[in-house]
Amino acid sequence: MSSSETPRTVEATVRHVPRYGVFMGIGVVLGIIAAAVLTFTGSFEESQALDVVYPPGQVFGFLLLWTVPIGLALGGVVALILERAGRRRDRVVRVERETIVESD
Repeated sequence: MSSSETPRTVEATVRHVPRYGVFMGIGVVLGIIAAAVLTFTGSFEESQALDVVYPPGQVFGFLLLWTVPIGLALGGVVALILERAGRRRDRVVRVERETIVESD
């Protein structure tokens, strides 16, 4: 290995950023849990307007259509808020940059 240029000092910003996928995934899981709780606490009586009784599985599916996107959005919002709050702790550091080129 040989160095093609001399090391030079540059400034870099160190930031602590939350992982958006993790927060959004937690929001989805909480949405599924909320749908399950709402399904099992609801009543399954005959509808006055349509004269039908919806089974618990169908009610759970309908509730998932609402609670999962809401949980996904809330998880993203929480991650954004944490990123904004974490910007106060950003640090600028000096690092040495060196490019190494391997010759075969």
